[in-house]
Amino acid sequence: MTEIMVPLRYKEFINDLTSLVKNKYIPMTRIDDAVKRILRVKFVMGLFENPLADLSMAKYIGSQEHRELAREAVRKSLVLLKNGESADEPLLPLPKKASKILVAGSHSNDIGYQCGGWTIEWQGHSGNITVGTTILDAIRNTVDPKTKIVLKHNPDAEYVKSKNFSYAIVVVGEPPYTETFGDSLNLTIPEPGPSTITNVCGAVKCVVVLITGRPVVIQPYVDTIDALVAAWLPGTEGQGVADVLFGDYGFTGKLPRTWFKTVDQLPMNVGDRHYDPLYPFGFGLTTTPNKAK
Repeated sequence: MTEIMVPLRYKEFINDLTSLVKNKYIPMTRIDDAVKRILRVKFVMGLFENPLADLSMAKYIGSQEHRELAREAVRKSLVLLKNGESADEPLLPLPKKASKILVAGSHSNDIGYQCGGWTIEWQGHSGNITVGTTILDAIRNTVDPKTKIVLKHNPDAEYVKSKNFSYAIVVVGEPPYTETFGDSLNLTIPEPGPSTITNVCGAVKCVVVLITGRPVVIQPYVDTIDALVAAWLPGTEGQGVADVLFGDYGFTGKLPRTWFKTVDQLPMNVGDRHYDPLYPFGFGLTTTPNKAK
């Protein structure tokens, strides 16, 4: 390791490292090697001649051009895992013209959840932490002006059944995390995510959009879900999600890793003798764009 990041306990680290070197647990040659590599990069970058950053390009950060590129990256990275009970009866793309649609789930209107960790703060944060478009806003931007949108984060089944929704979009997933704070022995979606899926998808046609940086346990709910999308962490550009849900663009993304059935199967990789995933590495359904809907 070349660099140690302990910003809150750096004095303790310096004392401990100094003691380890003095007592010959860590050779001085190891320290010299680490320092040499750091200094080499700084010399190459010219930081000793020009130590301050060039801010001339800062005005372009977050520009519309950059956001459009990020939006494109979102729609190309989405992976469609399920689309109806058969290829003959797909749910997606969703119709833009509908009498009334339900948007549910803890992650449906939260930029912080869309961005995940390493955003504004080390561990990220929920809420309106930066400028962007939530998935709810993206849906509103996309559907027909006469389509009524109802937001209810965790409705019960009776409510859903009684409101005569045309269909529902459920957006659930994990809270933001970074490094060991994201360690999990069960890799489940925290409540109320599972309850929202069960209550909504058991009562009306639904697509579930997963906001998560990794595969999670979803098998118990797959039979209840009509369409399932792995959206990963789409960041600020939630419009990219709506682009493909409603058919302005087709789904093209493929799984970058195997999606397991249960955590008992882990680790599981292509070529394993008992390779039996929920969705294999490289899996991803496709749809054809249909902007006229």
